Amino acid sequence: MIDPGALLGPLWTLLAFVGLGWLAARRLAIDPRPIATLLIYLIAPVTFFRGLLLGGPTPHYLLLTLALFLLASLVAAVINPLAKRFLSPQESALLAFSSGTGNTGYFGLPIAMILLPPEGVTLYLFCILGVTLYEFTVGFYLSARGQFSVRQSLIKIVRLPLIYAFLAALLVSGLGLTLPTTLMDSLAVFPSTYTLLGMMIIGMTLGRVAIREIDLRFMAGCVAIRYLLWPWLMLAVVLLLQMLMTLPDELALALLLLGVVPMAANVVVVAMELGIKPEKGALAVLATTLAAPLLIPLYLPLLMRLAGL
Repeated sequence: MIDPGALLGPLWTLLAFVGLGWLAARRLAIDPRPIATLLIYLIAPVTFFRGLLLGGPTPHYLLLTLALFLLASLVAAVINPLAKRFLSPQESALLAFSSGTGNTGYFGLPIAMILLPPEGVTLYLFCILGVTLYEFTVGFYLSARGQFSVRQSLIKIVRLPLIYAFLAALLVSGLGLTLPTTLMDSLAVFPSTYTLLGMMIIGMTLGRVAIREIDLRFMAGCVAIRYLLWPWLMLAVVLLLQMLMTLPDELALALLLLGVVPMAANVVVVAMELGIKPEKGALAVLATTLAAPLLIPLYLPLLMRLAGL
């Protein structure tokens, strides 16, 4: 049984960061847009590069990364044309982006470290690398298409350094190179900085939100995708894999956990960078994050029982 108390630590930490961002916007009039740019073009690539090297990529682990990247891309590709029928171009682009990702890192990783053994945590990390890769490639493209042409959107993706950070990490690992310990130690500050600034941007954006910007239709779509589609999709994936192969319990639990986390904070970061309704994204992220401690203790044990764990 999942202890709801295990979720309160990550939740309150994230909400405290959101609160700091709200105070920074309201009292210090800080503009979050340069911070979003810093996250996308510097902090996220370094964090991704370091995490990939420390995980020790193997063909088995990279297959997980590829599988989650393809799954996230597929979900977004299916949701994108459906969203266009009911929402404006910018809102549908934001919904399509958010549909392929979740708060697998800021929120999900602390829970994974409680529920999973070390090997399971490693498996989970390579899964979320695939989700992150989706965010800054296919997801970024879908978001950009909300207001840019195909050519402009592709140019924006080519300029994203996270793609090159991924390739550089694979090259370093493939050549068997070992980076200096002092360098790797100095990069240890980036993951926590990534989490802090990523959640603060939500608060900064909320600090500028007016009541009239609350869009219940958009929020309902986000909540339905995050808490209705993804949990059952990941259960279907686990059941299918169990039919095809001997699936380790720790990998099955890691996959189920990916399906029950709230919306990704990077929805706001990317929306801020592209100028596509970051306020609506921030409200939806906050709503799903607040719902997580109530839903996950119910959802995850149910999914585990159905998967025979």
